[in-house]
Amino acid sequence: MSESPEEKVTVMSLDPGHFHAGMIHKTMYPQVDSTVYVFAPEGDELEDYLKRINGYNMRDESPTAWKLELVKGDNFLEEMISRKPGNVMVVAGKNDRKIDYISAAISNGIHVYADKPLVINQEGFRKLQKTFEEASQKDLLLYDIMTERFEISSILQKELSMIPEVFGELEDGSPENPAITKESVHHFFKYVSGQPLVRPNWFFDVEVAGEGIVDVTTHLVDLIQWEAFPEMVLDTTDVKMIAAKRWVTPLSLEQFKTVTGKTGFPEFLNKDINDNVLQVYCNGEMNYTLKGKHAKVSVIWNFQAPEGAGDTHYSMMRGTKANLIIRQGEKENYIPTLYVQLLGDQHEALKKALTVRLQEKYPGLGLEKLSEGEYKVQIPDRYHVGHEAHFAQVTEQFLEYFESGSMPDWEVPNMIVKYYTTTKALEMAKK
Repeated sequence: MSESPEEKVTVMSLDPGHFHAGMIHKTMYPQVDSTVYVFAPEGDELEDYLKRINGYNMRDESPTAWKLELVKGDNFLEEMISRKPGNVMVVAGKNDRKIDYISAAISNGIHVYADKPLVINQEGFRKLQKTFEEASQKDLLLYDIMTERFEISSILQKELSMIPEVFGELEDGSPENPAITKESVHHFFKYVSGQPLVRPNWFFDVEVAGEGIVDVTTHLVDLIQWEAFPEMVLDTTDVKMIAAKRWVTPLSLEQFKTVTGKTGFPEFLNKDINDNVLQVYCNGEMNYTLKGKHAKVSVIWNFQAPEGAGDTHYSMMRGTKANLIIRQGEKENYIPTLYVQLLGDQHEALKKALTVRLQEKYPGLGLEKLSEGEYKVQIPDRYHVGHEAHFAQVTEQFLEYFESGSMPDWEVPNMIVKYYTTTKALEMAKK
């Protein structure tokens, strides 16, 4: 049976400048045409993308079968729009111009599946609002890649917070003791798919890539909305920014060479160099309320993780009956681990929640008592699929939305609230 173009997704990858552009192709999808049309300027970033896809195609275990049709040149956006061989644009790269690419795609009837962040400042946010309006008018999907919603400890933190017998209700909290906290530590130098990650030099220009407070925080703000107000339509008026700050991570020339493969600092980074050390505004913290609930988000970038470590995530949801805490430190072997602190005598309710109520969705969950009122949720290894596998999971979610022709009514408003929050935080931090 032949399929109409709208029943099959054909991907157009525009200027794949970030490794996430390749990550979604680590897996094949029945609904996605095996031919990917790539529109990009020549250079190292394109070569890295092609090498990544080729690696997936050539691997011994479950090789992919992507065929790439390449159109090289600096007028890649115009070429994509005039030729339009596909119906979904995938974009992951320079964040300062991403909203313009997205807007152009929507204006020309193309669905968009984009890496975060969609925007990195308030000017971009205003463009994004208009683009969402146009996408709605044209029945087009515009969706950002929120991999962290598929991390099992975050899923279970959300699930337990929705069981009043265990969690009670989310506290209101205060700036000093927020109701919900998300902290993330990242590293410039790391391994992806077994290879040292080579980052493009523009990644260290915050005017192009965005500051830390508007980049990784996109995931954290998203998780706060998704966990604290599940499937609820939010509005920008629900957000009150209280305080925000930003600070730098210094990078020596040697560190810069190690992670970029370049021989020196490019001229465009001169504005951020002091005494031959690059000062990158990649760290940030924000305190805000969402519907009256106090939230704190922070992101830190170091050059390299300690031996055996990787990026880490800390999260806490404070309820009237229990605290739900995710830790990912040395003690946890750097695997996100969910702990429950009971504030009352509801051990039986917690046990029932994990061993009965959640068993159908997540068979094999267990509970380990650590001390009086303190428990560790035992999560079978098969659920810890890793960050790279989350790209396939979020892509499958997008494909579900594509097939149904719509998204849940909360997705778009909450994307708008999310980017309002991050760009507002940056605005306050810069004052």
